[in-house]
Amino acid sequence: MAVRTSVRLDPVARDIGLMLDDTLSPNAQAALLAEAAREALGEAQDTNRQALGYVPEHETFVDGARREDLTNLTPRRTVLFEFKLLTDIVAWIDEQLILHSPVRTERYARSHVWFADDVEFDASLTPPPAEQYVVLNAQPYARKIERGQSAQAPAGVYEGVATLAKRRFGNVAYVGFGYRSFPGGAIGKWAQMASAERLARNVRGGRVGARQDWLTRQPAIILDPGR
Repeated sequence: MAVRTSVRLDPVARDIGLMLDDTLSPNAQAALLAEAAREALGEAQDTNRQALGYVPEHETFVDGARREDLTNLTPRRTVLFEFKLLTDIVAWIDEQLILHSPVRTERYARSHVWFADDVEFDASLTPPPAEQYVVLNAQPYARKIERGQSAQAPAGVYEGVATLAKRRFGNVAYVGFGYRSFPGGAIGKWAQMASAERLARNVRGGRVGARQDWLTRQPAIILDPGR
C-alpha cells in the first residue's frame, strides 16, 4: 500500500511503503495503514504551516475516490491527500484586487476577470485545471489606474497585489505581474471604436492586428502553479 500526500501547486508529497505482516488481522492491517496515512498527512500539514503560515483545507481520496475518513482500508490501496492551495491563492488574489480597487463607481472593482488557459472562469468556484491562470480588468481605463492616475489608487492596483501575493505564496507557485491582451469586455468594445483605432494608428502604427493588441493590453497578474 502506498500513501502519498499531495499539494497541488508545489507538491509536498512522499510515498510510504509498508511491509505488512501477513499474520495481522484485516482490522489490524487497516488500523496500521490508517495510522501511516494520518502521519503522512500531519507531516504535510506541518510543512504547509511553515511555508504559508496556515494549514489549507484538503480532500482525501482512496484509489481515486473521494472519502470522508480512512476506515476499512486494505493493502495496496493508494491514499491521496490533496490540499486546496490553488483555490486559496485565486480567492486571496481576487479579494485583494477588490480591496485595492478604486470604488468611486465600483465598476472597476467588479471588472476583474479570471482566465484558466484563456478560458474565463468564476473565481468564487474551484479553478479548473490549467497550465496558467491570469486575472485582468475589463475596463479601458485599467492602464491609467495602474499608472497611478487615480487618487484612490495612487500606487496602482495589479502590480501591488502581485507583489503581496508573491510574498505570501511565492514559495508554492509563481506569481508575477505583466500585461496581457483582453479583446473582450468593455476594453474590447472600446478598441473597436474609430477614436481608439485612430489613437493606435497615430501612436503605435503597424498592422491592424498589432494595434488591436496594443489597445487591449491590460495589467495582469499571472499565476503559474507548475513552477
